[in-house]
Amino acid sequence: MPTSVKRRAKRGYRFIVDENGKPSAVVLDLKKHGRLWEDFQDILVSRERRMDPRLSLSEMESRLRKAGKLK
Repeated sequence: MPTSVKRRAKRGYRFIVDENGKPSAVVLDLKKHGRLWEDFQDILVSRERRMDPRLSLSEMESRLRKAGKLK
């Protein structure tokens, strides 16, 4: 369980550390690192979806045409 925070406010991030001083989480200033967070979030989503069924390009195009989202 986190017990303290090591501050790096000027740099826009803070580490949450456990009772042994080992970092267990980080808090980002989204005003300074918003793009970094977006990249991180994209990576997490892609990892969650890596086992999802795949569609061929032609199948995806067909589905989009049927939904009226592609001409």
